[in-house]
Amino acid sequence: MMRLAFTKGGGKYDRLEVLRDGAAPETIDCPKQGIIPHDMVHFAVESVMAARGFLSILADGAPATFAPGGDSAESIERLVETIQAEAWSGPAPAAEVVALYELTCDARGSTVIPVDAAAIDAIRARMAELTAQWAAVPVGGTLTLAFGG
Repeated sequence: MMRLAFTKGGGKYDRLEVLRDGAAPETIDCPKQGIIPHDMVHFAVESVMAARGFLSILADGAPATFAPGGDSAESIERLVETIQAEAWSGPAPAAEVVALYELTCDARGSTVIPVDAAAIDAIRARMAELTAQWAAVPVGGTLTLAFGG
């Protein structure tokens, strides 16, 4: 199991520390974006979807500096972008979120992975939980999440 320790920064960045058994911790700077950190959005999406994305590849031992590639990782990245866009702009009907995801995949040449309204609702619920948890973390505090299993 991998642990993700998100530390809330006081400036322009938050920080993610990737903690894996038997490996040195790795740190990723997370630019503040007005919502939860980007890699926390990955956590929300990848903990719901069966497809492999950035965090799944990290959990398998890839260094934090790797460049995600491959159909599944690219498809998950497009879904993360779509979910982030909704978080910035406000909720839309699930069918519109799915349509935007499919359009984004088409524009970027990514394979569309199956996503339905139930998956969007589950991701939204996870996003709401994470948003509430992150809001409760003071500057300098850390929220640790377990990923994989």
